[in-house]
Amino acid sequence: MTEPLRFCFDDDGTIPNSPLPLLVYRDAVPADPAAIERLFAANRWPPAWRDGVHPFHHFHSTAHEVLGVARGDATVLFGGPNGTALTLRAGDVVVVPAGVAHCNQRQSDDLLIVGAYPDNGPGPDLRRGKPGEHAAASVAIAAVPRPAADPVAGADGPLAGFWA
Repeated sequence: MTEPLRFCFDDDGTIPNSPLPLLVYRDAVPADPAAIERLFAANRWPPAWRDGVHPFHHFHSTAHEVLGVARGDATVLFGGPNGTALTLRAGDVVVVPAGVAHCNQRQSDDLLIVGAYPDNGPGPDLRRGKPGEHAAASVAIAAVPRPAADPVAGADGPLAGFWA
């Protein structure tokens, strides 16, 4: 397996982001939603949904999230309005730390993403960086436990080292 790409995003006063890096695994999984779900589940990230990415800036303050691209491609802006746009393709996996904003900028008609959250947390909320929510979101993000395993490579995967 190739080492994941890492991206860090600073708190911009509206979007808290995270001190943990966003991880991008290129060509890490088969372009098959059922196979991605089995892999995530085996690594303690139970699959939660199949869909796309919301076309507005949002983040989760109570859970980390993994996105496995099963079909198609998309350009997703991570880190808020001044973040980094990444083109994701079938086979790519992105591990999004709690607090890191993401927004679909463009997608192919056939895009399908498998989303999951670690099995050791309360599950996701949905925040949009509205005025007045930053302080509470930042407290919630700091309390989110680290996952027990990397969603792609398991307990001995690179996530543990990058998120130590």
